[in-house]
Amino acid sequence: MNFEKTEIDGVYSIKNDMFADARGLFTKHYHHDGFLRIGLEANFKEAYYTMSKRNVIRGMHFQSSPCDHAKLITVIEGRITDVLLDIRKSSTSSGKHTAIELSADNNRSLFVPTGCAHGFKVISEYAIVSYLVTAVHSPSNDKGIRYDSFGYDWQVKHPIISQRDLMLPAFEEFEDFFP
Repeated sequence: MNFEKTEIDGVYSIKNDMFADARGLFTKHYHHDGFLRIGLEANFKEAYYTMSKRNVIRGMHFQSSPCDHAKLITVIEGRITDVLLDIRKSSTSSGKHTAIELSADNNRSLFVPTGCAHGFKVISEYAIVSYLVTAVHSPSNDKGIRYDSFGYDWQVKHPIISQRDLMLPAFEEFEDFFP
């Protein structure tokens, strides 16, 4: 695994190890010791995946304390534009966002630390996205920021967005949950 820093503090784009032979592919997208070696939280508590079609936008989601969590995002099938927004007041990248393409073809994962809101847009016909998270889902701590309120251009004319995500507060209305 090759860990590459991004412009957002604590966010890493990870080039996964992949092995191919006549049978197909084997990919390792998480290695506990590798994460610990560079100081990343690696105590994952829950795993799940989503399947979404082209032009779906999911986000911008996070969990507030005491159920805040880091995430490891990996695309199993398809392509997405993964978007992160730093909502940590003390971070040198506070208020900044970044976008990284993840796909089954580029074999990358994204480590999202606590204090970053996360979302994505599907750019292939559909995408299957896997999540590992360091805290169990807590509905009362499940929070978010409206996808179109922090200056990122999603480059889609007619996005498909859940009612819940449309009702999230705008970034300028956001109450600071992270120091």
